[in-house]
Amino acid sequence: MIEQAKRFSMDWFRLDGKVAMITGANQGLGMGYAIALSKAGADIFIPHYTDDVAAIREAVEAEGRKVAFIQGDLTDANYRQACVDECLRVFGKIDILINNAGASAFAPFDEYPDKYWDMCINLDLNACYHMARKVGLVMKENGGGKIVNIGSALSYTADSGCPPYTVSKHGVLGLTKVLSNELGRYNIQANAICPGFLATEVNAELRKDPKFTEKITNRIAAGRWGELDDLMGTMVFLCSKASDYLNGVDINVDGGFFTVL
Repeated sequence: MIEQAKRFSMDWFRLDGKVAMITGANQGLGMGYAIALSKAGADIFIPHYTDDVAAIREAVEAEGRKVAFIQGDLTDANYRQACVDECLRVFGKIDILINNAGASAFAPFDEYPDKYWDMCINLDLNACYHMARKVGLVMKENGGGKIVNIGSALSYTADSGCPPYTVSKHGVLGLTKVLSNELGRYNIQANAICPGFLATEVNAELRKDPKFTEKITNRIAAGRWGELDDLMGTMVFLCSKASDYLNGVDINVDGGFFTVL
């Protein structure tokens, strides 16, 4: 047993020489994932929808890592294939896939537009499946890899006014288990991170409501909303050799939100 323990090294958390594809990493939480992995030594490939790539380019290159981009819509099958092809052209391989890109749309349930449902399901769930399958087949040929899907607090419960987001984030956990079962035999680990309530630009207006902010904060054992760097260590772990025996698991990074009634 002692010899097994001696094998462990802190270098297992390093990602030197790895290539990580992170969808939607030019903004929001995805930007934090990209910076975390670049700090650990990985080069970054970013499929993105919006134009704003300057900040993440500067942040990754400041870590001495390479970063490349391809712009388009992940609900388009041709674009999804182009993402894989371009990453292989630029970097020659894909070691890590983070299915981060997503969207939500709120409206009253009794008048919820079909176009909102289709948009959210196609991006938040269907695109995750197609990207994981395409990249998973590449990883199979390369001898292994890591897939990390991004869930949510709504992977476990529901909220009013956003039915497709809730359904898709529940589906992401099921997809994660499917991927672990289908791809695990090829040394590919698929896991999920479910961020809790994080203080971001997206919810800045919402957090100005003291009643809502207090309601959420009172359920968080840590006594505060999360910040971007609270997610980064978990992401590095799931993308590294240190998590090689973790497969099909979802991890709440929520400060203890779900431990409180």
